[in-house]
Amino acid sequence: MRHVEKADGSGLTSSVRAGAIGGSAGRTGDYLAATSAASDSQGASDLHAPTAATQHDVRAYLTVHPVLSLGRPSILTPAVIRALGVLALGGAFAAGAAAATHPRRGDIRLVAQRSGTAALLQDVSAVDSDVVWVGGHSAAWAVSTDGGEHWRSAAMPNADSLEFRDVHAVDARTAYLLSSGLGERSRIYKTTDGGASWALEFTARNPRAFYDCFAFWDGTHGVAMSDAVDGHFLVITTSDGVRWSPVPPHALPAALPNEGAFAASGTCAMALPPGDAWIGTGNARTARILRTGDRGATWDVANTPLAADTSAGITSLAVRDARHIVALGGHIARLHAFQHDVAITDDGGRTWTMGGALPFPGPVFGAAYSRSTEPWLVAVGPGGAAASTDDGRTWTLIDSAAYWSVGFGSARIGWAVGPNGRITRIELPTR
Repeated sequence: MRHVEKADGSGLTSSVRAGAIGGSAGRTGDYLAATSAASDSQGASDLHAPTAATQHDVRAYLTVHPVLSLGRPSILTPAVIRALGVLALGGAFAAGAAAATHPRRGDIRLVAQRSGTAALLQDVSAVDSDVVWVGGHSAAWAVSTDGGEHWRSAAMPNADSLEFRDVHAVDARTAYLLSSGLGERSRIYKTTDGGASWALEFTARNPRAFYDCFAFWDGTHGVAMSDAVDGHFLVITTSDGVRWSPVPPHALPAALPNEGAFAASGTCAMALPPGDAWIGTGNARTARILRTGDRGATWDVANTPLAADTSAGITSLAVRDARHIVALGGHIARLHAFQHDVAITDDGGRTWTMGGALPFPGPVFGAAYSRSTEPWLVAVGPGGAAASTDDGRTWTLIDSAAYWSVGFGSARIGWAVGPNGRITRIELPTR
């Protein structure tokens, strides 16, 4: 059961009760049937001819890999664009059917926020329950210092074609933004004055590089990763928050043919102080995890059981502690299918087993744990959002709107972001 009520000054508030789903295959037929029914009520044009803005967001996201634009078959078929357009416009209409037949769980409060931008927002980083930064396409960024009650948004000057695919927030005045794209479109910016000015710290010089994500151990030590070029991963680190240096190729495992990462949500790389970090890969024959324990000086690799292929693999990592990590992903072109796209580890990423099936269709784009002693985990994608309290073994559907990324600033408070400037504040229940 779901009800919607007005939230003072903040848009719509949703209190959600939904059924837990885990371990079994999803309901592709239910989703297709529900989509057909929605077509009858909304009109075929709504479902099969997404708006120009939605098509732009779809195309922009699905160019996450340089290999997709260098002579390889494109996944941007009309059917794929229409399908993701449906999800971006309305979410997964199967939500009601999925929730009706499973045990119900406690309320999770969702509060729609006014971002001040219409750009596709693709990444979010929260310092605490008050300070949160987001980034997106059209060089857009936004920051709130009062828990999302008010947002200040802008675009990077003289760079409006950039797509910010990752953001790292240090405090209310300091943040980093990573733009993704081929060659010099891959850049890292930093502000130390709350966004009044931005310093360009790094620009990729290799024309075939495509930086996907970065992660930080603290305010000055971080790591960023590009898709592989000529069989070698391109990884850079910083120890002062200003200068970025390449990790020598001999310190990294060899890349598989076409292997890279997905610049989906800014969560394909995660770091945990003092020196651990993990990077999820895809677009190759195996979805793998690159691991370091010394702040990026040396790396090893482990295989995961997640499906991997061209346009499939790991899109997101969520880290609870040094042992408990969840890898999520799927096939980004299989937008109607309920996928087995969750893998879990309890030994720091050395070995992996499959987790529970998510209750929304399509791939996962982003996921994050709350900063709680309890294992609250939220995963999002163009088909909706779901929560887990058992490290991804079972899931509860919490929303059917489209999201690209999610992040938490405290034990209870987080934010999810997505198309058309969407920002939703997530308030987990007190237990």
